[in-house]
Amino acid sequence: MRSLLFVLTFCLTYLSYSQNGIEHIQNEIDQTVWKPFKNAFETLDGEALNAIYAEEVLRVTPQGIDTENVFKSKNLERFKTNKVEGVSITLDFWFDSRHTNKTTSYEVGFYRIGFISKDGETNYSYGQFHIVLKRINGHWKITQDWDTAHINGNPISASDFDQKAALKF
Repeated sequence: MRSLLFVLTFCLTYLSYSQNGIEHIQNEIDQTVWKPFKNAFETLDGEALNAIYAEEVLRVTPQGIDTENVFKSKNLERFKTNKVEGVSITLDFWFDSRHTNKTTSYEVGFYRIGFISKDGETNYSYGQFHIVLKRINGHWKITQDWDTAHINGNPISASDFDQKAALKF
C-alpha cells in the first residue's frame, strides 16, 4: 500500500511539475514573442516584427509557400505604406490550442486585425494561425507561420473571433 501511495504521489507531483513547467515556458513565449509581436504590429515596426522570426522560416498563406523570407521585405513595405497613408493597426488574438515542450511550441489561434484609416474608419480582417516556435540559441523564434482567412471554405468572421476573449499583455 505504501508503494502504491508513493508511486501515486510521485506521478501527481511529476504531472503538476510538468504542467507548471509548460505554463512557465508559455508565459516566457508570451512575454518574449507574442507581446513584442503585437507591439510591432501596432507600432508599424517591421524590423521588430521580422526580428521575432528565425533566419529560416516556412511561411504559408493562401498566396503560396515562402521559404525565401520574402514576407520579411513585404512586412517592411506594408508598414511603411501604412505610415505614409496614415493607417494605424490594432492586433488582437487568442489561442485555441498550445502544445509546448522545452524546445518547441505549436500554437493555433484566431486573430483580428483592425485597419484604422486617418479618417477614423476601422476595417477588420479575421483569420486563423498555426505557428511553430523553436528555442534557438536560448531565444524563442517563429520557424513556421501559416494563416488563413477561411476554414472549410467559409470566411472567418467576427463571430468566430468572438468565441474567446483576446489576450491581454
